[in-house]
Amino acid sequence: MRPRRPIQGRGIFSGTGLIITALAATAVALLIPIWSYADRPDAANASVLSAQTVTTPFGPLSAQDRDFVTKVRLAGLWELPAGQLALRKGTTQAVRDAGRHLVDGHTSLDAHVRTVASQLGVALPNEPNEQQKQWLDTLNTAQGQDFDRQFAGILRLAHGRVFSLVAQVRAGTQNSLVRDLADDANTTVLDHIRILEATGYVDFSALARDLAASPTPVPSPPAVDPASAVPVAPSPSASYSLPPATAVPPPSGTP
Repeated sequence: MRPRRPIQGRGIFSGTGLIITALAATAVALLIPIWSYADRPDAANASVLSAQTVTTPFGPLSAQDRDFVTKVRLAGLWELPAGQLALRKGTTQAVRDAGRHLVDGHTSLDAHVRTVASQLGVALPNEPNEQQKQWLDTLNTAQGQDFDRQFAGILRLAHGRVFSLVAQVRAGTQNSLVRDLADDANTTVLDHIRILEATGYVDFSALARDLAASPTPVPSPPAVDPASAVPVAPSPSASYSLPPATAVPPPSGTP
């Protein structure tokens, strides 16, 4: 009986199988990081943000742009009434001057933001948010020099927070209407910061601590001794002229 010769094809097929297996393992190793990246929150967030940006005749409008337009409107809904309270209840001319700047500035800025919102199709709120309502309740309750202190402390803190948001939006927006609104808001907020500081009631060390803290709680105004509150002349702003003063009804009992 003749001995069998080894089948040469079996060795070839075995070697080919090993090569195919190695190639498949390599492909899996390359694909796993891609699948993993697709499932990461960062990638999902980028996709969501891209979907939230819409095209307008004035340039792309992002979710941040729309949020900014809404916040400009919200600012006017509570800061304008706060300015009216300062005109009526402020015990010093410096506090009443600050109230006048808030009324005039937000009367103008609110007209601007409503025009922008209508052109971009952004729905605007018609009343302040809950935190802003609490601030107004605090100012409505306060009397005398306590009102002056509360007014300057709360409004200066609120303007400090929004100032950084305006800068962020202005630096990154691709929409020309939002850029113009950010320019207007920046000028208005800076004017209000200066006039609030001119009341003499701003405690800058307490302000720095509050700005570094979480913005969620309603802030307590810094404790400034009314006797030490010395009004100072605000720095002039050559680039900003206030609109005509808005008439405010006199307090009850005034002839």
